[in-house]
Amino acid sequence: MEMSDYSKLGTEARNPRTTHIDKASSAEIVRLMNAENLRAVQAVGEAEADIAAAIDGIAERIGRGGRLIYVGAGTSGRLGALDAAECPPTFGVGYDDVVAVMAGGKNAFFRAAEGAEDSAEAGEHDISELGISEKDAVVGISAAGSAGYVISAVRYAASKHALTVAVTCNPDTPLAGACDIAIEALTGAEAVTGSTRLKAGTAQKLILNMLSTGAMIRTGKVYENMMINVRPTNIKLRDRAARIAAEISGASYGDAYDAVGKTGSVREAIELLRGETDA
Repeated sequence: MEMSDYSKLGTEARNPRTTHIDKASSAEIVRLMNAENLRAVQAVGEAEADIAAAIDGIAERIGRGGRLIYVGAGTSGRLGALDAAECPPTFGVGYDDVVAVMAGGKNAFFRAAEGAEDSAEAGEHDISELGISEKDAVVGISAAGSAGYVISAVRYAASKHALTVAVTCNPDTPLAGACDIAIEALTGAEAVTGSTRLKAGTAQKLILNMLSTGAMIRTGKVYENMMINVRPTNIKLRDRAARIAAEISGASYGDAYDAVGKTGSVREAIELLRGETDA
């Protein structure tokens, strides 16, 4: 039997810098892994132009009432779900505005279902359930860039004229070839061979943060560098909302805190503090 194509992937290669990691002390393990993490950051830096292009495309579609939809499998899918879940409380968007689709369904967020990534049929089926249109942006996430589930999902999205973006950690992958924009953060060999939850996952997390945050900034959901749409749903967030309202309105923290409590909104609290509306 011949060696598989996977053996040629940078993310599957053995890392010559960590071949002795099994005999290293804890301090040395930390040093080795942190050095590899720095390489992940550098790889993201080399993909900045493509990340920026994707932000422009995603923001344009959100501005037309479309959605940001993440599709992934394994670690990549869980990272998409994490980013999607954090957008509503941070930016005040609806839970239907930033969506994550995961190979294996919701249970795979908590329990590994790695075989699910090979099902092209499931990928097309799952994303077709979302009613994809040309207003949407679909981001396929796969470190190897070869997950059949993800490739099939973005191809279906492309057939509905959605913007498609690939986030991979290898060059010239099938996923990248299926998308309008390819973000390739070439992180290379992992500290533990093939464990793409490490450097590749770190790079993907950074990229997804940039895509969602950049798109939200471009669509007016951030004022200066403050979360103008943050939802004050707990003690910490109400405090943050009050500090933002006080900073922008010039009111005292106490008055801003009370205004946030009355309105449940930073924007409305600012209007109340400025006398532009009543309670």
